[in-house]
Amino acid sequence: MFKITDDNISMDDLLESSVDFEKPKLGTVITGKVVSVAKNRLVVDLNGVAVGISSGRETHDSGDTIKDLKEGDEVKTVVIEEENEDGMVVLSLKRASQATTWDKFDKAYKDGDIIEVSISEANKGGLLIDVDGIKGFIPVSQLAPAHYPRVEDANSTQILSRLQKLVGVKLSVKIINLDRSTGKMILSERAAQHGAAKASLGELKVGDRVKGKVSGVVKFGIFVTFDGLEGLVHISEIAWGHVSNPHQYARVGDEVEVEIIGIEGEKLSLSMKRLIPDPWTVIEEKYPIGSKVKGVINRFSPFGAFVQLEDDINGLIHLSEISDSKVEAPADFLDVGQEVEAEVINIDRDEHRIGLSLKKTSSKAAKKKVEKDEEEVEEKEEAPVEEEVKEEVEEKPKKPATAGKKAPAKKKKEEKVEEEAEEKEEEEKEEKPKKKAPAKKKTTAKKTTTKKKATTKKKEDK
Repeated sequence: MFKITDDNISMDDLLESSVDFEKPKLGTVITGKVVSVAKNRLVVDLNGVAVGISSGRETHDSGDTIKDLKEGDEVKTVVIEEENEDGMVVLSLKRASQATTWDKFDKAYKDGDIIEVSISEANKGGLLIDVDGIKGFIPVSQLAPAHYPRVEDANSTQILSRLQKLVGVKLSVKIINLDRSTGKMILSERAAQHGAAKASLGELKVGDRVKGKVSGVVKFGIFVTFDGLEGLVHISEIAWGHVSNPHQYARVGDEVEVEIIGIEGEKLSLSMKRLIPDPWTVIEEKYPIGSKVKGVINRFSPFGAFVQLEDDINGLIHLSEISDSKVEAPADFLDVGQEVEAEVINIDRDEHRIGLSLKKTSSKAAKKKVEKDEEEVEEKEEAPVEEEVKEEVEEKPKKPATAGKKAPAKKKKEEKVEEEAEEKEEEEKEEKPKKKAPAKKKTTAKKTTTKKKATTKKKEDK
């Protein structure tokens, strides 16, 4: 590399020495003096025999070196074009800085130093950095708890959305893998915080109360980070009452206070509900067995209906205590949101359970619902039947009376026929002479036969 060291050198000496001067080659690092500097333009004197220029993006490196340069300062650049149309060597301040940056990364990797980087891009797998053209990658698994994207069912769209919020953010990381020949570099935020996190963990004990930020809300609980550590508030430790949706109690970024209830290695179990008085400690005094209470049905289960008595207190009406009738499903007798009056039949303070009974109270809520349903069903079933009956009555003639009802009328008719026959016989007897007596006997026999037939017929009808 040719370098002018004597400002008083003569022109002859300069021309003589220029024979040995070689034009800068592409990719070589060359040192020169700043002739002029502007926001996006740098002119450099290359040993007095050539002029170099750096402009646009090539003037900006990770340290923004151009801001501190002034006329006469020495500066290192990289040749990216031997000569442009103006006869000037095209230089890059950025690429010269890249070599220096690689040296810094090499040293940080070997020494295990923590460095600060700015996130330039995000994808579903993690975060990307770009320092003077050197690219590095921070996998999702290597993010610290505060930045780890905890989302329901590892939804990739939601993960990307969370990671994109970190673009432009500066993170402290450690280099865990570096290959200068391939230009690959893997970084870890978790590793950078491991030492501090381990120290913080050693100072914790069960029962401590700490303040932190919500780092994730999932269906089974709430994650909270503090001092480089992360713990889980299980759904059962969010509130004293039943919690069906943790999202109703916290959002990512909320500041919360929690109590340490368990430490297993680096796994921390936390509680939010233990920071407030336990309402179950006085439950037996507030809801004595045999007392009547009012509440609202808030959910069903296969074995009964739950009644909300107050914010964190729920009672259970077992299937067997809903009605005297057989109950297969609570929804057949009750509605969610329905207010009921029930009797307290048992209390288990340790298990946080209150047993209630509907059938032992004066409340007829369940029975009324059943009766109402039955009435509606009957009305629907009977309405068309009544119309059909009415139509039949109007269209069809009246049916004759039954055999049993006909019997008396028939008997009366037979008796009348018999009387008429006897009267006729008497008349004939008076009109005919006495010599025809045998005929009279015959008539009598006939009369007797007629009577026997009438009697037999009467018996048969009966």
